[in-house]
Amino acid sequence: MSTFSFATVIVAFVVSTYGHDCTKYSLTPSDQSIIDMMKHYLHTSRKADCPVTPSKQDIGVTYVRWGKKTCPEKSDIVYTGQVGGNYYTNKGGGSNWLCLPNDPENGKAYSYSNDGLYGAEYQINSSNNPSGFPASLYDKEVPCSVCRRKGKVSVLMIAGRTSCYKGWKSEYSGFLVSEYKSYNSKDFICMDGDAEPLDNRSSNEEGALFYPVRAKCGSLRCPPYKNNTEVLCAVCTK
Repeated sequence: MSTFSFATVIVAFVVSTYGHDCTKYSLTPSDQSIIDMMKHYLHTSRKADCPVTPSKQDIGVTYVRWGKKTCPEKSDIVYTGQVGGNYYTNKGGGSNWLCLPNDPENGKAYSYSNDGLYGAEYQINSSNNPSGFPASLYDKEVPCSVCRRKGKVSVLMIAGRTSCYKGWKSEYSGFLVSEYKSYNSKDFICMDGDAEPLDNRSSNEEGALFYPVRAKCGSLRCPPYKNNTEVLCAVCTK
């Protein structure tokens, strides 16, 4: 029954109860029960039309913490996993990094030749190791975690800084990394400055490869940037 027709019933009921001469009559328990039912219907029908305002507990943002199996303090972990991506010499396929869960729901095996998802390895050794970055990660697979920060509405990765701007909260900081410049293109991501291996295995299985990025002066203005320096980064929320 629509609100309009229900309101018509209420008017008819009031007229029959009070009379055409506006004389007030006593309501029986049955009459009062009908009125209460009508009030309940109108309240619930109008409430359904009102927008629902999410509580602060329901508000939050998600981000990937690259290189770590845990989330920062005050952030909840959605899931932990390992980094995946396209093979470093493939010219087609995806160009982004993925945080793949450790408990996948796998599809059926098939023979189509588009095998475009591989694990990712650190390609960071003594010759290209950023300052303060763990030196024992070469050829180790890369973990990741998807984190949720309650009460925040924006998340931002800032390349070139380890601190956030005023009003923003740092979730973690580290070094800008991507695929090597002569391989297939990948996103720039912020690798945690305290990165760890997925496990103890180290077998150079290739796949998607992480290299640190350095700044190159020219169209990139120096100053404020400096030539051949490691590029720092921070993930910030607000």
